Amino acid sequence: MQNTNRRRGRPKSFNEPQSQSVIQSLDRALDVLEALSSPEGMTLSELSAHLDQSPATMHRVLATLERRDFVEISPDRQIWFIGPEAYRLGAAFLRRSNVVERSRPIMRELMLETGETSNLGIEKNGNVLFISQVETHESIRAFFPPGTLSPLHASGIGKALLSTYDEDRLSSLFKNPALKRFTENTLRSVSQLKEELLATRARGYAFDDEERTKGMRCVAAPILNVHGEAVAGISVSGPTHRMPDRLTRQIGERVAEAAKTVSRRLGSA
Repeated sequence: MQNTNRRRGRPKSFNEPQSQSVIQSLDRALDVLEALSSPEGMTLSELSAHLDQSPATMHRVLATLERRDFVEISPDRQIWFIGPEAYRLGAAFLRRSNVVERSRPIMRELMLETGETSNLGIEKNGNVLFISQVETHESIRAFFPPGTLSPLHASGIGKALLSTYDEDRLSSLFKNPALKRFTENTLRSVSQLKEELLATRARGYAFDDEERTKGMRCVAAPILNVHGEAVAGISVSGPTHRMPDRLTRQIGERVAEAAKTVSRRLGSA
């Protein structure tokens, strides 16, 4: 039975200045979780230096989070990692949207048909946040586990999403005309990016040609919701020697069709 007495809305202090409404200790704990999100983890001293906090302060935060299973420490008691409870709560985000559920069968088909890894990502604070992956069985493969962040301008999924954005939204994301470079193939400027987005719209899929990682290519297309808005991107990625130029168009058209299939399942026309 629905709880009719459930309180709604925001607390009165919601619109107060941030300095008055932020809980400092909680904010620090969240900084720790963000810092430990890398697969390599961190030692106490590394974490203290990274967050510019004393080791004693960091140890208290870690001990509190460890008691609730949000972090855990390696058997040799040296390196701290994200714990299972953080994953459980993060999985609640994926359950909130059915784009992951709707995409998984299609991603599996893409992996089997192309022999390469299929990925699903969304835009998050100016980056691509990977939220699902179906890995190829090849020993050499692209690897973007859920939770990985990648820059929009140097990512197949990122450029697929950007190709659906209007000028105002692009301007809000790229205030600096120069773009961060990762390889010699990375787009250098926003003007170059906009030219690439025009080409992406014309062909129906985006292409990352070793722009983030040398030796890796990615082909992606946007997934649209019932309102015609891009809510995610789907891609196939793999090493250049297995994704040569002659196969790019073939894979791209297959990825674009996969994106349309998922979009239809989400109610898009």
